[in-house]
Amino acid sequence: MTNEIIGRDQSENADAPFEVVRVQRDNVKFLDSWPATGWTGTYNWLRTSRGSNAPVISTGDMVSLQIWDNSENSLLTGTTQKEVSINKVRVSPDGTIFVPYAGDILIRGMSPTSARRKIASALQPFIASAQVQLSYEPGQESSVDLVSGVAKPGTYPLPNRNSTILSAIAQGGGVSANLKNPLVRLMRGGKTYDIRADKLFSDASYNTVLRGGDKVVVQEDQRYFTAFGASGTENLIHFEQEKITALEAMSLIGGLDDTRANPKGVLVLREYSAKQVRTDGSGPSQRDVAFVFDVTSGEGLFAARKFQINPKDTVIVTESPVVSVRTVFGLLNTLLVTGNRL
Repeated sequence: MTNEIIGRDQSENADAPFEVVRVQRDNVKFLDSWPATGWTGTYNWLRTSRGSNAPVISTGDMVSLQIWDNSENSLLTGTTQKEVSINKVRVSPDGTIFVPYAGDILIRGMSPTSARRKIASALQPFIASAQVQLSYEPGQESSVDLVSGVAKPGTYPLPNRNSTILSAIAQGGGVSANLKNPLVRLMRGGKTYDIRADKLFSDASYNTVLRGGDKVVVQEDQRYFTAFGASGTENLIHFEQEKITALEAMSLIGGLDDTRANPKGVLVLREYSAKQVRTDGSGPSQRDVAFVFDVTSGEGLFAARKFQINPKDTVIVTESPVVSVRTVFGLLNTLLVTGNRL
């Protein structure tokens, strides 16, 4: 099969169930414009925006109140008691908490200071001298989940409305050191956003502000290509950087075996979808395409240096014809030795 591909001229492609493309310096840029395969080819991410540095009360938060009243006929306190505590009242789904005499008070979306003032004002008709202190503990809707890929996964409260994803990752102990080329994924409101970790760390405009209920997943790049043939390894090779060229792929698979490899027959096999096939010459003419490299020449080396490997490509280093000859000679020698012994 590999000899059939290497020996095939591009003019013979029309009669074949696959297309053969010899990659050279003069066509590598054009080939780079062909449709992406193996993944969507893009990342979708939210740009940063500024919020308030003040915390905000949300549904599910736990609110505690201390109310002071110095009046002699207080409705809340006894004759010897000057203050009363109302501990851990959960903010209801409609955003309210119940305060004796004042009833249900809407505090969702307010800062603790604004909520305290609103509660004190609501108590004024009943307790004229009331003074209120408010504290709260963020609930699930005021927290984010660091699911994986950090040193300390868990649920972390948002200290304010300006808490960013880098702050959350730092709270979780940073990205795990054993992840190669990590990807950061943000899940929010049924949508998923992705960005390469190195890009997130290098550009402040990507340091997006988090919202309560966000989930952050950090994971190793799942993209891979397959190595096969007369190379240093035959395995799935994961992308250790965002883009990998054919020359870099040869290095990742351990290079070409000096005793077996045919440097004129390095192949990259790629499968396109039916929608990506072109009849006007602007893209692949067949779904299955074999890109052929001759790395014995400068033309081939420079082409391999610029040609981009796509996820799920198969990189094949074909065996040299000399290997087949050596195999035949080895078999003949074995037969001769066996015959002499007999």
